[in-house]
Amino acid sequence: MKQQDNAGLVTPVLLAGCLVIMIGFAIRAAFGVFQIPVAQEFNWPRSEFSMAIAVQNLAWGFGQPVFGAIAEKFGDRRAIVLGALLYGAGLLLSSVATTAIAHQLLEVIVGFGIAGTGFGVILAVVGRASSDKHRSMSLAIATAAGSLGQVIGPPVAEWLLLSLPWQSVFVIFATAILAVLCVVPMIKVPARYSSKAQAQESMGQVVMAALKDPTFAMIFLGFFSCGYQLGFITAHFPAFVTEMCGPIQPGSLVHSMGVQTTSALGAIAISVIGLANIAGTMTAGWLGQRYPRKYLLAGIYACRTLVAAWFMLTPMTPGTVLIFAALMGSLWLATVPLTSGLVGQIYGLRYMGTLYGIVFLSHQLGSFAGVMLGGKLYDAFGDYTFVWWVGVGVGAFSALIHLPVRDQPSSLAHA
Repeated sequence: MKQQDNAGLVTPVLLAGCLVIMIGFAIRAAFGVFQIPVAQEFNWPRSEFSMAIAVQNLAWGFGQPVFGAIAEKFGDRRAIVLGALLYGAGLLLSSVATTAIAHQLLEVIVGFGIAGTGFGVILAVVGRASSDKHRSMSLAIATAAGSLGQVIGPPVAEWLLLSLPWQSVFVIFATAILAVLCVVPMIKVPARYSSKAQAQESMGQVVMAALKDPTFAMIFLGFFSCGYQLGFITAHFPAFVTEMCGPIQPGSLVHSMGVQTTSALGAIAISVIGLANIAGTMTAGWLGQRYPRKYLLAGIYACRTLVAAWFMLTPMTPGTVLIFAALMGSLWLATVPLTSGLVGQIYGLRYMGTLYGIVFLSHQLGSFAGVMLGGKLYDAFGDYTFVWWVGVGVGAFSALIHLPVRDQPSSLAHA
């Protein structure tokens, strides 16, 4: 244990985990770019492909604790390999799907693939591989890698769609996620226990103890709004900007950046969110080593609420789109290293993947609600106003519910 506590911040496990998350999130973040091309090809209402993305988020949420348990029972690498195979298969099958129901059902496979290659498994691996001194920053770096994927994914998808049909882009993305299997051998972490008592506890005992804890329920409920906001913005913001933003004036700053259409602006905005989030997530990891995570989480959700309210109360222009993207991006995934770190701090490291996976289910229930309501209410009312204000309300709720969280280690996590 002492040798591991003195280990450096950058390890092969961290590097490999970052690559897996980066590729997986690049693909996931690009799905909003396909909203209009897919709907136009099949003459679908907006809600049809939105429902496919919503189902993807829901399957990801239910799959996360499952893959956390697979990783802890059968090994991290096996869980990641299974996840990558499912992710690739889901994308390949989606590329030949021609009905809305087929897309929606196949997104179940994609969602489980994201679960096997996403935060629940990778953050638990990184957490166990890191020393106590570096754990918060390691989790932040792995989370920031997901943001880097978000920077890359939407513009790459938009660029590929200029010359290729969306089906071919899906095939390219499937190839990319299968390629990450090359780094899986680098991910090898022995089990770490915070105490002798924890080493003797079964997964069922630890999970049941957490489910009975009011603090776990607060963390679970608080993560809902994070998923709602992220899911809605990722899936609908490119289309929202394409249809509602004022024109890009020749000679303007945005135009000089090479952005000439609101469609391109929507994709770039998602990338700006991801780029700003790299700094925001790293800052959150640094702060998480020094200040109570529950108060940091409350502050992040409060700031998100204010930023989202400001954006809706301000006329949408290319400039306000990019300002919003930068502000929201700085808060985007900053909750993830803090929330996962809080779970490990309170309940220990041995079953961190499973417990964080359960908490992450709330995040994905929120994502499902945000994506699904965005599509349904757009078709009903022709705009996104109501669903946006719902996001503002749940953000305020999350800010408040983190304040009474008891962040002392539970009896199973005491050293």
